[in-house]
Amino acid sequence: MATVTTERFRINNLDCAACASKIENNLRKLDGVETVSLSFATLTLAVKARDMELVLETVRRIEPGVTLIPENEDKLKPVALDHGADYRPWKALLYFGASATLFLLLLAFEDRFHTPSGVWLEYVVTFTAYLLAGWNVISGAARTIRRGEFFDENVLMVIATGGAMAIHALTEAVGVMIFFKIGEMLQDLAVSKSRGSIRALLAAQPDHANVQSESGLKLMRPDQVNVGAMILVKPGEKIPLDGVVITGDSQVNSAPLTGESMPAGVRPGDAVMAGAINLTAALSVRVTKPFQESSIAKILALVENAAARKAETEKFITTFARYYTPVVVLIAAAVALVPPLLVAGAAFQTWIYRALVLLVISCPCALVVSIPLGYFGGIGRASRRGILIKGSNFIDALSQVKTVVFDKTGTLTRGVFEVGQVVSFNGYSEQKLLEYAAAAELHSDHPIAKSIIRAYTEQGGDVAAITVHDHRMLAGSGVKAIVNGSMVLVGNDALLHRENIDHDQCVADGTTVHVVINGKYAGYFLMGDQLKPEAPEAVARLRESGVERIVMLTGDNACAAEHVAEHLNLDAFHAGLLPEDKVRVFEEIVARNGNNGKVAYVGDGINDAPVIARADVGVAMGALGSDAAIETADVVLMTDSPAKMAEAVAIARETRRIVWQNIFLALTVKGLFVAFGAFGLATMWEAVFADMGTALAAVVNSTRALGKNR
Repeated sequence: MATVTTERFRINNLDCAACASKIENNLRKLDGVETVSLSFATLTLAVKARDMELVLETVRRIEPGVTLIPENEDKLKPVALDHGADYRPWKALLYFGASATLFLLLLAFEDRFHTPSGVWLEYVVTFTAYLLAGWNVISGAARTIRRGEFFDENVLMVIATGGAMAIHALTEAVGVMIFFKIGEMLQDLAVSKSRGSIRALLAAQPDHANVQSESGLKLMRPDQVNVGAMILVKPGEKIPLDGVVITGDSQVNSAPLTGESMPAGVRPGDAVMAGAINLTAALSVRVTKPFQESSIAKILALVENAAARKAETEKFITTFARYYTPVVVLIAAAVALVPPLLVAGAAFQTWIYRALVLLVISCPCALVVSIPLGYFGGIGRASRRGILIKGSNFIDALSQVKTVVFDKTGTLTRGVFEVGQVVSFNGYSEQKLLEYAAAAELHSDHPIAKSIIRAYTEQGGDVAAITVHDHRMLAGSGVKAIVNGSMVLVGNDALLHRENIDHDQCVADGTTVHVVINGKYAGYFLMGDQLKPEAPEAVARLRESGVERIVMLTGDNACAAEHVAEHLNLDAFHAGLLPEDKVRVFEEIVARNGNNGKVAYVGDGINDAPVIARADVGVAMGALGSDAAIETADVVLMTDSPAKMAEAVAIARETRRIVWQNIFLALTVKGLFVAFGAFGLATMWEAVFADMGTALAAVVNSTRALGKNR
């Protein structure tokens, strides 16, 4: 059995969104094809299949003019499919100019052409102008018919204009074809501009690395550089790979990764990420990851692959377009035949003309083109702001969020603890209490543990001189160890209750860490963990966006949690939770929420992975360089600012609003002209203006989802 392989292709000469949908649908039906995603927005095709040659042959059969170029050209040689190579824009413009000139002659000398001696000349000029304007439309229609398909926009336009000439509406036939081509060119221009903006978002990928060697600097592609190599990053250059600074002291702009342009200082020993821009001085960097695993490569892959996860709205429109055109064609056939056969005095020519008007309006291009562009524009805009949304389905989910649940430590608060106060009991001195706690926490990597050890060493203590045995981590509650022969417990309130230790301490303005020595309560540390400055703004902006309920979950004690909740004016909080408790409490929140919108969870992406996976929208915050966060979450915030969550919701809602504006615009205009055409209230001129004008307006509106360039 052939092995399953995954290939990504760049697509050339694909100018029709309906054709893109047709290719994708046909590839899905092939045996051995597991997944397929074709993005008209980025002109990329991703396929996972057993027989890649069958995939290429199918594309060749469906759209002979398309060219596929494998992105990984080392594995597969570029494949140029038939036709399309001889197409030249200047040739199309030349033909179009000649056709327009002849059309103006038809209009200027219409009276002379209608004389008996001028009729033959009128037909010659008409057919010449028609062929010059619509030669590619006619050839496209012929290819479609050879495949046994009849509901392609090219076929419908040929039938409509050919029918117009058959009933001697010659100037309308030529004019409609000319203005159809004008509309196509304007639409292609708008799509190209939108696509260029999207590609600009993906242009953060570094294109070279200055590799240091014994013979000097060697210019290499980033994907050719090995881990451990030394690279030189000059001022103004993008850092090509993830690494550690060995020499140099500079400022680095991480805007391509995080959306925040505030430079940060780096010096020897600091980690730097691929895609960031070195600003002020040269840096020597030791590469720590291959390019494929670098931060920028993961970001670009997420943005480009987002097209594979389609929103229900996109799926509906694809299905709708498949049935809309045949239905309108059947209505047109009924309009052309039924009245003349059943109604006395109804002329075939009149009703055929009305049917031709319906054919002009029967192509759903405005929907098929603009909706994917709108969604991808929203995803691209978010990525530029350091917000990675993994698919248009999550755009829809974010736009419907009514409840947001936050983790506390590291999400709403800074997660940087300092020992603010030491309170001792039962004869222990503050210094002794700190000594025992620091020794017990010696092998823990929790931020609180590191803070206690740091406080002890800053007072001159030497943890290494203390004898520590039988160190044990107590999940969700603290640590246990034998220090200088004494059993020491260090942890939260839950630990005291579990060990039945009498205590009566609750401090409202900080995290409390309790210490128990040989079964007796010895005292506590008050750990200061400040709110992030952006937290109040984030909560306020979420409420402005329509989020109705904001809840906090934390493993911290109820006193510290209540202090944060009151300061931020949260609707509820749940404290003292173990990791497994968070999932249970989150399930209860979801159950109480019922059908009132979606529930999102925002956490650090590692400790909160189970809850992130369970949420309608799982959001990992501050996840720059975190593999676990990027894999688990539906939305990845590349900085640790909770305000990014509010921004993500706002972008999602604006994107969905733009998408529905396009749907309403297209369906309303097309519905009206189907009715107008059936009752003889619209001409073919008006129909083509309505059809192409709606498509153009929808595409231009979709570009708004990209937002302003920053």
